[in-house]
Amino acid sequence: MKYIYDKKYPVTSGLLILTGLVFAAMFLLKGFGYDSPQTVYEFGAVHALSIIQDPSQLWRLLAAIFVHIGLEHFAINAVTLYFIGRQTEEIFGSRNFFLLYLLSGLMGNLFVFFFSPDSLSAGASTSLFGLFAAIVTLRYVVRNPYIQQLGQTYLTLIVINVIFSFLPGISLAGHLGGLIGGALCAVIFPVRGEKGAFKKSQRWLALLAYLVLAGLLLILGLSRSLF
Repeated sequence: MKYIYDKKYPVTSGLLILTGLVFAAMFLLKGFGYDSPQTVYEFGAVHALSIIQDPSQLWRLLAAIFVHIGLEHFAINAVTLYFIGRQTEEIFGSRNFFLLYLLSGLMGNLFVFFFSPDSLSAGASTSLFGLFAAIVTLRYVVRNPYIQQLGQTYLTLIVINVIFSFLPGISLAGHLGGLIGGALCAVIFPVRGEKGAFKKSQRWLALLAYLVLAGLLLILGLSRSLF
């Protein structure tokens, strides 16, 4: 990579730096136990039962986006973010891309929280799946041939990665939640040069759908009995 921080893609660069710093901190503070379940938990992985017992642990729903389980997990997501993030930031603009990344990851982790309450889950893939879904959604409404071609490529990647999500140790719930969050955010946030792709009423409806779904997952999850 030519630059650690690229001024043309400030959010992608910032997210990569933050993700890298978290991973470095895990290794420096925990040594070769950096990828242990205890370390991952301490740094902010989603664990539904902990959140239900202590709602102040809700910060995990966002923090988990920046925590990774092992070097391979970190490297794959970092490289994916480097390339996909730059493309998506260019399409949505830095501010909207930042919100898209966080809200996709949040929805993915809410799905984990509700549908996989016994799991310990972390990683940027919830957000990355959201980026894929956002571009695929745009493919069907914009006239820009670049976005259309990119959307077709991402659609193939989504299908392949969803299939792999059924393997042990991979969070299918998180990936599906990220996809749904990203698709809704693609409607909510306008795209450079394609601001008329969705009507204002459609944007408000997508925002309402996101908030209602997130609220239901959170409220129903918190009300779940521990026993």
